Amino acid sequence: MCILFLAINQHPDHPLIVCANRDEFYQRPTQSMHRWPANDVRWQITAGKDIQAGGTWLGVAHEPGNIAKGFRFSGLTNIRERLAIANNSSNEMRSRGELVTAALTKSIDIDEDWLLINSRQYNPFNLIYQSKDMSDPTLFCFNARQQQQQRLGDGFHAICNGNLNDKWPKMAKGEKALEAIVKRHLPLDPVALFNIMQDRSQAPDELLPDTGIGIEWERRLSSIFIQSKDYGTRSTTLFFTHKSGGASLYEVTYDEQGKQQSQQKYTLT
Repeated sequence: MCILFLAINQHPDHPLIVCANRDEFYQRPTQSMHRWPANDVRWQITAGKDIQAGGTWLGVAHEPGNIAKGFRFSGLTNIRERLAIANNSSNEMRSRGELVTAALTKSIDIDEDWLLINSRQYNPFNLIYQSKDMSDPTLFCFNARQQQQQRLGDGFHAICNGNLNDKWPKMAKGEKALEAIVKRHLPLDPVALFNIMQDRSQAPDELLPDTGIGIEWERRLSSIFIQSKDYGTRSTTLFFTHKSGGASLYEVTYDEQGKQQSQQKYTLT
């Protein structure tokens, strides 16, 4: 996952709004969003799947037959390290996608203490996950490089491939665009949210971060929607809960030319 924008308690009808892009090498096999087989009968996961490692980058879970109790949401971004984008070789680190699955199913009792002890088994990441208590919608973001956790309070948030306090141009741009839509307090239009996530405009060189990958890659990765020869935005996911109960989940996938490949919608009621 490359970038997430969140609005928490900012719209009268939708307590949580999430807009997210997953960026990945095109060669990495992926299954689009679907309802996973209930290996653990307590939780029904709806998410895409990384076929190579078996985890996911973003998903939603609920107790089958008991949606009224609430949802669990979790998502993950990698933290960009020097030369990491150009070197897609495997290593002995554990797959970060298993953290999202564990956060959704609670197969591991993930919290700040667990992450402080175990996060170094994984390449650097930001993990967004929900409180242990299903009735508590509080979201946290754990930054594995800084070894710090932050509670995501009411307001607008952007999380990308750096530290929690970074504000890269595309983060500021997308957050501002989401705020402009949400603050109108009109019925949410998924098309308008997808338009934010499909913005391919790149930032000026003088505003680019220096993450050690070279100016060419910094330019390519400076847009919200990324499209290059071997690497780019593979999917966009929208998730928003309804104050009246239930939630909506959308996904659009893209091919190597950045053209829309498929679109799905799940209504959790």
